[in-house]
Amino acid sequence: MKKWFLCGLMLLTITYSAAAETVFRVGTWKTAQTIQPFFYDQFLSQKIQVFAFTNPADQKTALLAGSLDMCGTTLAHAIHSASLGQPVVVVAALCNKSSALVVKKDSAIQSIAHLAGKRIGYVPGTMHEILLRETLTRSGLSPAKDVQLTRVDFFDMGLALARGGIDAFLSGEPFPALAVYEGYGRILAYPYYDDSVGTINAGMLVTRESIEKTPGKVLKLVKAHAQATRFLQEHTDQWLNRAASFGTDRAVLDKAAPNMELAWNMDASFVERAKALGERMQALKVIERQPDYEKLFDLQFVQQIEEELGR
Repeated sequence: MKKWFLCGLMLLTITYSAAAETVFRVGTWKTAQTIQPFFYDQFLSQKIQVFAFTNPADQKTALLAGSLDMCGTTLAHAIHSASLGQPVVVVAALCNKSSALVVKKDSAIQSIAHLAGKRIGYVPGTMHEILLRETLTRSGLSPAKDVQLTRVDFFDMGLALARGGIDAFLSGEPFPALAVYEGYGRILAYPYYDDSVGTINAGMLVTRESIEKTPGKVLKLVKAHAQATRFLQEHTDQWLNRAASFGTDRAVLDKAAPNMELAWNMDASFVERAKALGERMQALKVIERQPDYEKLFDLQFVQQIEEELGR
């Protein structure tokens, strides 16, 4: 009897372990431009668990700890992480564009130069920080000396601007569109780089170990990401209606939509733009050294999926 019990227990353990291996765990933000993982279940035979985070650093930490199989990240954060020697790999694009620089609606600020001496809300370690520093520098303003950069959580920026706690903020959608929609904000600029960097923004991250040990899992996740992206690009209502379920009115998302671009594919040009971004980051002293871009970006999965699905 004891022997049969032990055999049954072993079988149950093996069955449970096999089942656990089929659960894919993915991290992302609950925003319209990073929504794709919430649609992976339509394209995967395996069970998918999607975890919502508020910043890329926490997602990356969970990924390196083994709690996630894949997660979203800004390309700036991916470059920063790789420059520190962390074993992270970008395997797909996530979104482009999606940022805006906002001031109070009745403000006298009419140009970037007018931000001199002003308090600007930002979130450190994000693509928005790099865009903000680059925008200020290009207009002759020192981010360290000519303005007061103020750390404010994305979800608090609108209230801080409306109440006068800050004079401007640079954030991702839908917060710029929300500021305009609710009448307290005005878009001062869409702060994108020149053609050398373009509008690249975020990607999907895995560990180098996962590529080496479970490339089949990575391929399945990237394929689901590509399929979800293509589906949402073709079904705008389903995209924005689901995004509205995260707590933002559909009317606000309609205003933000032209400033958001879902993405999945990457190519050599994409990597070159990321390299240009890394050079700007080093020039701005955000990173001390350049990462190994051959290790940071792995195009094999998107290339295989492109052959299967088409661009």
